[in-house]
Amino acid sequence: MPEIYQSGPNGLWVFLLLTVAIGGGAAWVTGKAIAETWRPVSQLVVYVLLIAAGVRFFHYALFEEPLLAAANFLVDAAVLLAAALAGFRVARARQMARQYGWLTASRGERA
Repeated sequence: MPEIYQSGPNGLWVFLLLTVAIGGGAAWVTGKAIAETWRPVSQLVVYVLLIAAGVRFFHYALFEEPLLAAANFLVDAAVLLAAALAGFRVARARQMARQYGWLTASRGERA
């Protein structure tokens, strides 16, 4: 059975460090920035693909993993998109609560 994610001997640790921790942090901040500037979530996809390309390059340059592996790129992009969407959602919810707090306030708090 072929592997879905091609990696070296320390593949799990490299994936967790580069893709989840470093790339995920960058994606989270990107999603937060997109939300805070009131841009649509569709712009997030372009930025996530660029971050995923950067993460793939770091996998290649630092740990000699395949650079042009489509399955690896898709897995990285999916993980990064999840992190970016989470950052977007948290920031947008905070914005909406701050700007439209009167919509969710109880009747006694409105007066």
